[in-house]
Amino acid sequence: MNEPRSGCPINAAVEVFGDPWSVIVLRDVMFGNRRHFRELLASSEEGIASNILSSRLKKLVEGGLLTKEQAARGQRAAYALTEAGIQTLPIMVALGNWGLAHREGTRQLRVRAELLRDAGPEMVASFMDELRELHLGTPRPDPDAPRASEQLAAAYEAAMAG
Repeated sequence: MNEPRSGCPINAAVEVFGDPWSVIVLRDVMFGNRRHFRELLASSEEGIASNILSSRLKKLVEGGLLTKEQAARGQRAAYALTEAGIQTLPIMVALGNWGLAHREGTRQLRVRAELLRDAGPEMVASFMDELRELHLGTPRPDPDAPRASEQLAAAYEAAMAG
């Protein structure tokens, strides 16, 4: 990883995230469990171009937010969040909260951000534990607890239906 232009922690973070596409790619891995290049490309709400996606995935791997599983010939490589990537979840929630307060959007695409905002830090922590299980293989501390991803999916499905 390259050294940041300055010792400012905000600058160092912005250099890793790079641009809005990097944040969108992280969002799709985190909230959509999109782990393969084609999934990320085909399911992009924003219509990311393949060359931009390739560039951002490479940058996120180099920045230590994602890992890329080496795949055998003919198989698709999978991307996974690192612990540093998982720890961006509160940043994503903060961005979502700002967007909820200051920008318009569709009900279907706002509902998960609203749930994370309203449920508070406990749901964020639970979702981080779930991401650790999914991406790092670390068992959740309370395997019988409701899954945050299921609550988010149910809220989205309800918004789509109504």
